[in-house]
Amino acid sequence: MTLSLPRTADEPVERYSIDAHAWPDVVRPPTAPFGYAAVARRLVRRAVAALPLRCRFGAEPPHGSGPSLTVHDPDAFFRRIGAHGLIGFGESYMAGEWDSDDLTGLLTVLAAHVDDLVPGPLRRLRGAWVRSRPEAQLNSRAGARQNVHRHYDLSNELFALFLDETLSYSSAVFTAFPARRESLPAAQHRKIDRLLDLACVGPGKRLLEIGTGWGELALRAAARGAHVTTVTLSAEQQHLARRRIAAAGLADRVDVELRDYRDLEGRYDAVVSVEMIEAVGRDFWPTYFAALRDAVAPGGRIALQAITMGHEQMLHTSRTHTWISKYVFPGGLIPSREAIEAHSSGAGLRIVSDQGYGDHYAQTLQLWRERFTEQAGAVAALGFDPAFRRMWEFYLAYSEAGFRARYLDVRQLLLTEDLSLGARP
Repeated sequence: MTLSLPRTADEPVERYSIDAHAWPDVVRPPTAPFGYAAVARRLVRRAVAALPLRCRFGAEPPHGSGPSLTVHDPDAFFRRIGAHGLIGFGESYMAGEWDSDDLTGLLTVLAAHVDDLVPGPLRRLRGAWVRSRPEAQLNSRAGARQNVHRHYDLSNELFALFLDETLSYSSAVFTAFPARRESLPAAQHRKIDRLLDLACVGPGKRLLEIGTGWGELALRAAARGAHVTTVTLSAEQQHLARRRIAAAGLADRVDVELRDYRDLEGRYDAVVSVEMIEAVGRDFWPTYFAALRDAVAPGGRIALQAITMGHEQMLHTSRTHTWISKYVFPGGLIPSREAIEAHSSGAGLRIVSDQGYGDHYAQTLQLWRERFTEQAGAVAALGFDPAFRRMWEFYLAYSEAGFRARYLDVRQLLLTEDLSLGARP
């Protein structure tokens, strides 16, 4: 099916085809229940009229000021939102039915006013129109492998197009804002070094890393003289991490295993896990923290990096199938700081250090998004179609907006055993 795809909000609309097999819910607007599209039209128009946005619906003249929301196909736009809420909003962008001259700015405004977009009485009825998370996305052993495969096994070449040379896919720590692209590798090493310092990783230490990524933390730890076991569920990541480690001459110090965190063996002086908990799923948080405690030797230290959101927002999100869970991170859920504390305490661990730096993640995501946009031709050459590219642009901008609006944060935490509970058997 052929749909419109504008490059910017003001340029002529181009045409492109959407693969109905690959994108069944994007190729055409859904049929909303009777009256839902009309309600969505009324609510969205009223909500955006009160925000610092420049809005234009179809042939109407634009009104307001700020980042633009230019809706090329209002009927399809409101049908999608009426049928599927925020999932429909994202799918409408993927279909090219709306655009913005500042996508991140627009999404930041919306994220900052998320609690004001829907009237209170309707918010209490959200269960009647939002979808529950599919059981197929549950992070059982088989489900976790499939969920990881859908994101991290897309293509090592894809990630290399927008990440820096360290291939680090988590927040960096900068020394100055605005961050410069050339400073990103050093900022990623700064992040890694802080975590390794928290965990007291040095010569001779036995380190377990849960969530390998593409191996940069393992490389950095091995260069300190540590002996590293790192586990991942991504075959693509394992393959490239092993190549990078061998090329650095550190294969004798690093073992990269394709293994679920629930199947770990042995105890280690230190455990590090970077932005892994978001992929675990709420049902398995107790299991994850129990695995952390079982893996750390007496007197050992656990360093975590975790994205967090407010507790009430987390509770709502945990029951809801979102655009992110449908298209980007199936089975994932960002925890709250309170949830981390409760589940770590329940596993016999205590938080002894906690530092947040969400502004740094906004800067990291901006650099990734700019690079991804610049590499659009190379992304297409890898075989990723326009719907995928718009999905990825929306994901990066959506994530950046969450940190800029302070809806999201990222934290580095140090955990140790709670000795008041007595020694482990």
